[in-house]
Amino acid sequence: MIRRPVPWALLAVLILAQICYPLTTGAARAGLTVATVVLGWLLSVGHALLSRGARTAAALVAVATGGGFAIEAVGVATGFPFGSYDYSGELGPKLAGVPLIIPLAWTWMAWPAWLTAIRLTTPGAPPAGDRAAWTRHVGRVTLAAVGLAAWDLFLDPQMVAEGYWVWRDAVPALPGLPRIPVSNYLGWLLFAVLLMSALRPLAGPAVDRTGRQDGPMFALYLWTYFSSVLAHAVFLRLPASAAWGAAGMAVAAVPLALVLLRARPQENDKQMPAPRPGVDATA
Repeated sequence: MIRRPVPWALLAVLILAQICYPLTTGAARAGLTVATVVLGWLLSVGHALLSRGARTAAALVAVATGGGFAIEAVGVATGFPFGSYDYSGELGPKLAGVPLIIPLAWTWMAWPAWLTAIRLTTPGAPPAGDRAAWTRHVGRVTLAAVGLAAWDLFLDPQMVAEGYWVWRDAVPALPGLPRIPVSNYLGWLLFAVLLMSALRPLAGPAVDRTGRQDGPMFALYLWTYFSSVLAHAVFLRLPASAAWGAAGMAVAAVPLALVLLRARPQENDKQMPAPRPGVDATA
């Protein structure tokens, strides 16, 4: 009973920090960015630990935090797979040229993206046979990877606009986003596929189902989507990234919102007491 409010409390603090972001500038904004990423990491890893145990939390940290740092270190050193770029010194201490909070951001959104994919690909009946199970797994990995990688359509334009990192060669780029090469988004997608592919074998069957305990993660994913569209379009004056991000994350966020809305009446029906014969029926 004590554990259940913890993710919701962390989510509330995270949302408050993100609301404050447009109200700050300079060093205060950079500090708030770091604090927000740390909060997001604690929220996702903490939820994985409380809802599914130490194995799942350790797997998430290994593939998302550890893997995220490794791919970023390779990217900074070689330009593969994201393109050639450099981080500024505004996001805190670095290791191998990578600010230590960067892999925390991968972890922050990887967990809700995975759970969203599970929620959207879990039918009422179990898969009939190994081939059906494999097809479902591939679908989950693909949707989770897209759900994570599409977040970068918001994140990178916002962080580049703040000067937190810069690209040496941003050609070719998406229309309206001239300072970021297309290779960056393709690199994100590649790593997201690798990350999601490794998560299930390491975490085990505990990550194959979702339940009421996952409400904070679904709320986090939907909040990230809708608040990012609003913030980029109105407060941050980044209309192109608002449009690209809205289209990209909609692949997972819109179906998730619809599934959750449809599930609410069913849950309410289950909670209603059955009518008492001769009493409630004639009321």
